[in-house]
Amino acid sequence: MNDAIEILSIPVQNVSMREATDFVFQCIEEGRAASIATANAEMLIKAREDEELARILQDADMVVPDGAGVLWAAEQQGKCFKERVAGVDLACSLMEAGAAKGTKVYFFGGAPGIAELAAANMEKVVGKLSVAGIHSGFFTAEEEKNIIEDIRNSGTQILFVALGVPKQEKWISKHRYELGPCVCMGVGGTFDVLAGKVCRAPAWMQKHRLEWLFRLYKEPSRALRMLALPKFVAAVKFGKNSGAR
Repeated sequence: MNDAIEILSIPVQNVSMREATDFVFQCIEEGRAASIATANAEMLIKAREDEELARILQDADMVVPDGAGVLWAAEQQGKCFKERVAGVDLACSLMEAGAAKGTKVYFFGGAPGIAELAAANMEKVVGKLSVAGIHSGFFTAEEEKNIIEDIRNSGTQILFVALGVPKQEKWISKHRYELGPCVCMGVGGTFDVLAGKVCRAPAWMQKHRLEWLFRLYKEPSRALRMLALPKFVAAVKFGKNSGAR
């Protein structure tokens, strides 16, 4: 995809939710492997400090503007994303379309039992999913080989990987061509949200770009992670767009 806005040296595609969803199914129709990343301020700051992650994001087939900070960063350049494409919303959009099409989806990651609950809850909303497989984010090296084989042999078309940033992006990058022609998407804590273990901010807070404040209120333990926000603002404001260091 070519229509992108560069944020801290990472090209973030200027797509709507519909366009991002359509792109995934276009890849499936063409039978090609693809990687999808969801960019927020925390991820982009990590990429400045992690050359491998930066390279992975630069080479991804699509990086969507997940966080409000990314939208703000584009505005500092006098540009504007069509809309925020939050990872959890994109995952839901893909499952809704996938349920109608019979697309095979695989849930990989999260704590034991969480992915199963997430899938069950989504089926109550979108209808029966064609679940190719489910595995938690806890596995040994030997189990990992079996997981990769299971994904490939099951004919998975969309693989949701919830291992956290940057582990999930690095896992996808390392194994994407072993998994068969599927679209791999790093989804972070999406399974926790879909399983009902984590609440999203009210719609009005999302609209006013205050979701970070809600998450901090609900999870004070995220305070250290939130330090990425002032780092991100400073990096954008001072034009430190030289990439990972």
